[in-house]
Amino acid sequence: MPKNTFTQNQKQAQQQTQTLSPHQVQVVRLLELTNIELEDKVRSELMENPVLEAVEPDNLSSAMELEPDSGYGSLPANSADDYRNEDDVPDYNGWEYRSRGEVAEEIPVSADTSFGERLLEQLAELSLDAQQRTVGEYLVGSLEEDGLLHKSLAEIEDELALYCGIYTDVDEIAQVLLMIQGFDPPGIGARTLQECLLLQLSREEENEGKPSQSIALQRRILTECYEDFSKKRWHLLPDRLEVSDEECREALGEIARLNPRPGASLAESLSVSRQQIIPDFTIDIQDDIISVSLDNMFVPELRVNGEYQQMLDEQINSGSSEHRAAAQFLKQKIDAAKSFIAAVKQREKTLLDTMNVIAAEQSGFLLSGGDESLLKPMILEDVANAAGYDISTVSRVSNSKYVQLPWGIFPLRYFFNDAVTMNDGGERSVRELYRCLQELVDAEDKNSPLTDAELMEKLKEQGFTMARRTVAKYREQLNIPVARLRKE
Repeated sequence: MPKNTFTQNQKQAQQQTQTLSPHQVQVVRLLELTNIELEDKVRSELMENPVLEAVEPDNLSSAMELEPDSGYGSLPANSADDYRNEDDVPDYNGWEYRSRGEVAEEIPVSADTSFGERLLEQLAELSLDAQQRTVGEYLVGSLEEDGLLHKSLAEIEDELALYCGIYTDVDEIAQVLLMIQGFDPPGIGARTLQECLLLQLSREEENEGKPSQSIALQRRILTECYEDFSKKRWHLLPDRLEVSDEECREALGEIARLNPRPGASLAESLSVSRQQIIPDFTIDIQDDIISVSLDNMFVPELRVNGEYQQMLDEQINSGSSEHRAAAQFLKQKIDAAKSFIAAVKQREKTLLDTMNVIAAEQSGFLLSGGDESLLKPMILEDVANAAGYDISTVSRVSNSKYVQLPWGIFPLRYFFNDAVTMNDGGERSVRELYRCLQELVDAEDKNSPLTDAELMEKLKEQGFTMARRTVAKYREQLNIPVARLRKE
């Protein structure tokens, strides 16, 4: 009988990785905060670290300045989000980097709790490990305004690896998504309209505590005959399901009461109001000169308390072991205070650098007083290259932050939009294409709505050349139904 043999091989491979220093991770986390959140963070640091103190307004000139070579460098331009451990992974509660094919929709906002925050509060109540929580936060941030997830799980898997340094698989993402689909309102986190409606039926069954004959028929309509249902071929349903016309009509009436856009209903319940947003930036325009300022007047100026620095010097000069231990403690606190001050200053510089680039790129729009046709095609990569930062850094700056213009408050993501090639070879903003497409649909004869082919021809007359399927894609992104369903 042959003996089992085992072989063991060793291979040596060289791998280059980059990790962020604790200070750089601190800068990353501060970048994600709005000015209001930064104010709360500063107050918290002042309470936790006695070495750190706020400078009184009449003593600003005497604030301690950090030396340029203090050892707390800026965030590297090619940081690539490589973190040493899961505690270093920043929270993701908004939209991340979008490619040229994706749409930057308006995000719902609220005076107290936003759409995403309400979902994150529910996520916080679950018992999850660090990786699952990061996946959950990224999924919440990836939901569209209607509350649905239009990205595939494979895309989410790739983005988690690229932007968060999280290497997971589709199965784990699906498990976390299933938890999110149990949140309120029912239907949130669905990947399709069909799944959204079925999730709401499942919630109704849970609330009733027992299977319902009516819900069972609704479920059959949405599973066995969904194509006929979605295309309004309702007259075929009774025969196919072997039920009476009356039973089918009642079931369809119940389905009609379900919410196809659970995210929109959540935003409405949170009293969405743009006027209650506190902007992070202000842009002033005088004599065609654009000036950008950071609205952080309520964030106090910080410095290291001089008495503690003097105390440290005295402890160092003392020879006793007790004094050396006290000196070590003081040095840790002072270093932490200096690091935080430097991180706040770096955040301010990064925000202003990024906003200045955005203002320069979109100067035509700003100087025109808000003419959307003058918005240039611009993505995160364009701003990152011009500002000298990594794409992920610009993403954090633009996420959940707003700018006050002379004619209103706008999210920074408003200025990012796709490029569309025109007939003459030039480029126009995809926002302009959306406007033209919406105007064509609004002006059409509702007794004979325009097909995608007809929309394609009319857009061509306005300078936009694209295939019919591309027109269909943009139409769907605007949530405009096909011609047959727009007919009155």
